[in-house]
Amino acid sequence: MQTTTGAPTILDLFTLEEVERDLYRANTVFDDPFPLYGGQVAGQALAAAGATVPEGRPPHSLHGYYLRGGDSAQPTLFRVDRDRDGRSYSARRVTALQGDRVVSTMSCSFSVEEDGPDAEASGMPDVPDPTTLPAAPMPRLFSMEGSLPPAPYPGSEWPTRFWARCTVDLPEDPLIHACVLTYLSDISTGLAPYHDETSASGSSLDHAIWFHRPIPMDEWVLMDLVPHSVARGRGFYHGMIRTAGGTLGATIAQEALFRARGSSVFHQPRR
Repeated sequence: MQTTTGAPTILDLFTLEEVERDLYRANTVFDDPFPLYGGQVAGQALAAAGATVPEGRPPHSLHGYYLRGGDSAQPTLFRVDRDRDGRSYSARRVTALQGDRVVSTMSCSFSVEEDGPDAEASGMPDVPDPTTLPAAPMPRLFSMEGSLPPAPYPGSEWPTRFWARCTVDLPEDPLIHACVLTYLSDISTGLAPYHDETSASGSSLDHAIWFHRPIPMDEWVLMDLVPHSVARGRGFYHGMIRTAGGTLGATIAQEALFRARGSSVFHQPRR
């Protein structure tokens, strides 16, 4: 699906070509002076893995490593390894490649939906309705809009709590909604409260998501990130993604480089 201007939408990103069994290509490319957005390659890797899983098994977790910067102007290949298909769970590994260079790797797991207890320890933070708040840009993200509630860490360089939603209608496919959530989840602003004049966060290193409940990503969701630690050149934070009604859809955890401002780990234009 493309807009009237011909620009790709988020659905184009997750429409993969099946090259052969367990090998998929993302053909939507565009000119961007920065390395390939990590959330894009992670969401596409999840889409490739999900294409090999028996029907009725949505994803419940993923763990990925970003190994090097990719090029958004080049197609990306996704090679899927089928580690196991059990009675309830399916495990996959995905390698993302551009040419002979590995961009990222991911392990992900899918499961049948089961009945049972449904509870959580925390609750929805007290935030205003997203439609009553100023609009917030979502830089580099296709088909996404946002708004900003009051900041939990005043003075942070970037917001750690924000509303977001997909601006195109998504099909009723749990895998697509999980891919869009993954795409959003690498927004990587969780370490902003630790930024100072000398140091700040840089490229993502690794990324984990646990999908607790299906939530519609073409409706408003609240992303709430909590910083925990910076040390030895790395920073760690976790976050939760909820519906406007408070349903906890997913928990994320991420580690990113945290070094002196201006160092080579920051996103620089391609050479």
